[in-house]
Amino acid sequence: MASSSTVSAGVRRGKRPPAVRVRRQLPISPWLFAAPGFLVVGVFILYPFVSTLVNSFTDRRTLIPGEFVGLANFRELLHDDMFWIGLRNSTLYVVGVVPALVLLPLLLALLVQKNIPGMAFFRSAFYTPVVASIVVVGLIWVWLLDERGLVNSLLETIGVGKVGFLSDQWLLLLSAMAVTVWRGLGYYMIIYLAALANVPRELHEAAMVDGAGAVRRFFTVTVPAVRSTMVLVGALSSVSAFKVFSEVYLMAGPDGGPAGEDTTLVMLVQRTGTGLTGRVGYASAISVVVFAVTVVLMLLVLRADRKEDA
Repeated sequence: MASSSTVSAGVRRGKRPPAVRVRRQLPISPWLFAAPGFLVVGVFILYPFVSTLVNSFTDRRTLIPGEFVGLANFRELLHDDMFWIGLRNSTLYVVGVVPALVLLPLLLALLVQKNIPGMAFFRSAFYTPVVASIVVVGLIWVWLLDERGLVNSLLETIGVGKVGFLSDQWLLLLSAMAVTVWRGLGYYMIIYLAALANVPRELHEAAMVDGAGAVRRFFTVTVPAVRSTMVLVGALSSVSAFKVFSEVYLMAGPDGGPAGEDTTLVMLVQRTGTGLTGRVGYASAISVVVFAVTVVLMLLVLRADRKEDA
């Protein structure tokens, strides 16, 4: 009270109150806060991308800088049988994995979104493979599907006989797809749970009043409400499936299964560009193709979503 009365008295006598000094913010201050993020992006994302793009036009090797060769690496890709095998397997992986990862997590989210006792345990159980190490997961599935593994032992017990899950070209690829779907269920389930929480309850109640059953409400209420999330899941799973490496590498081995027939494009990049005699330039050209295909996949998914909106 004393301080306020003193200021008032000073104002009546013609004295100005003491000025409040405000520190000016430098224009560069916001950029200083963002600098660590830009530094990380530049060092670990932009620089490797530009370096890979430049190397794709050279004949660089691991210990040799290399010289500019233009489009020679890309022309060689057209005549490389392993490149076409890798492109085929990566494409099949997208076709086999993406539909399952778009639909199954949605059905799983519808099951676990109910607030009943014990449901939290199942949510945690379904999400556990996501946080588990891919190396551990891969080894577990290799032990299960090996010729002397648990699955083949059970098949022998019931008289079916052994199945070459890890020795047959197509069964090995399907087994790797199954592992990818199993690991991705929990991750995409969480995304769908967030989307389902925003679906108005009134829509389901109105559909029930009209006599719609569970299946009809799923296609007429749930699917339209989470369609944008389904597009997001489709885009993420497409890019992830096309760049698959760990699952196939762990189950098929470094050589890519029998005669290398299960090699994917990313496995081919790793095999070609590593080691003391690695062809870094050629591996970079394959990496550029992988990047271009993933961009095309994203654009196709977004275009399909826009057509659906129209």
